[in-house]
Amino acid sequence: MSMIRPFAALRPALGRAADVAAPPYDVVSQEEARARAEGRPWSFLHISRAEIDLPPGTDPYSPQVYARARGNLQAMERAGVLVRETVPCYYVYRLVMGEHTQTGLAATVAVEAYETGRVRRHELTRPDKEDDRVRQIDALNAQTGPVLLAYRHHPEVETLLATVTRGTPEMDVTAADGVRHLVWIVADPAKLAQLTVFFEGMERLYIADGHHRSAAAARVAALRKQDPATPAGDADHNYFLVVAFPDQEMRILDYNRLIKDLHGLSREDLLAQVARSFRIEPAEAPVRPTQSGEYGMYLPGQWYRLSIDPTQVPADPVARLDVSLLQDKLLAPLLGIGDPRRDKRIDFVGGIRGLAGLQERVDSGEMAVAFALYPTTLGDLMAVADAGAIMPPKSTWFEPKLADGLLSHVLDN
Repeated sequence: MSMIRPFAALRPALGRAADVAAPPYDVVSQEEARARAEGRPWSFLHISRAEIDLPPGTDPYSPQVYARARGNLQAMERAGVLVRETVPCYYVYRLVMGEHTQTGLAATVAVEAYETGRVRRHELTRPDKEDDRVRQIDALNAQTGPVLLAYRHHPEVETLLATVTRGTPEMDVTAADGVRHLVWIVADPAKLAQLTVFFEGMERLYIADGHHRSAAAARVAALRKQDPATPAGDADHNYFLVVAFPDQEMRILDYNRLIKDLHGLSREDLLAQVARSFRIEPAEAPVRPTQSGEYGMYLPGQWYRLSIDPTQVPADPVARLDVSLLQDKLLAPLLGIGDPRRDKRIDFVGGIRGLAGLQERVDSGEMAVAFALYPTTLGDLMAVADAGAIMPPKSTWFEPKLADGLLSHVLDN
């Protein structure tokens, strides 16, 4: 079984990409999804967040939601808004956000490569979120959201992709957030073969974002293998949808923390205990850390700059991460956040939303304290993955995000 292969995408018809393209299902709330889909009947949010078409308060994990998603997808196909590629292809996917540009390859990757560690993961998944993706894939018989992968810089791949992008893109749409999404089709047999060989020669690929999607794809493959009538080997269900970018083009933003209460501590007690592990300096403006080992902390009305002694930073690739140091030296021992994957007292906010958002949620009384972190680097991510280790949850926020709806992988067999 090859690690990577082309696929016949289900995609917007010519000129319909702007009608369909939607933000990833997991970066918008139900309220945001309803607002973004208002007046846009072909928005992919009607598939990825189908609860917006049901009465408010509907459980997003209820069977009606998955059935509605299936019906909405079928309606988009019947209307000709979504069309199916006639032959398997690779796709070149470019993201442009301001001055930042990254160009990658959309393909399908073998579940076997994921299970054997050739496609490396660095996060654990939440069971409820993983179950949701399994039900979504089963209901649609398709993977509708790509997994974001990174690969180590490969000049031959990037040169080949550059030749493709000299042509006119099949899709060119600028999303509401200002990010431009361009997609080119690669159908030439020689280019398909070259790209396959190049990626087969790579020792590893790394999951950057989409751990729930990849884990769910593996579970669906395992379930379908149990059916004696299901094809084996290169069957579609044994592959999952990805877009792979070169590491030097990818961008990670900070992933910040908000805590609902001070775990019984007064403000003065918290500051005194934090000072045992961090140097604390009051700040007149919001604190955006400028280097690893530095944090911003906000309590009502006041920002602080926290710094940790570099000699206290361990060598272990996970323990030395800024997210780990904050968890191990402050959130767990002082604020009682023992399991950030499950604790309802902690919330995570991507850096794209800015520091003002953190301050507002504390000043409103919704949250008691906020922490701004320095972004995890892709080198850190790869070091953790290469060690076979796991990062704390919500360690990385990749930006710009891929759109949902531009490329879907149908499970024909």
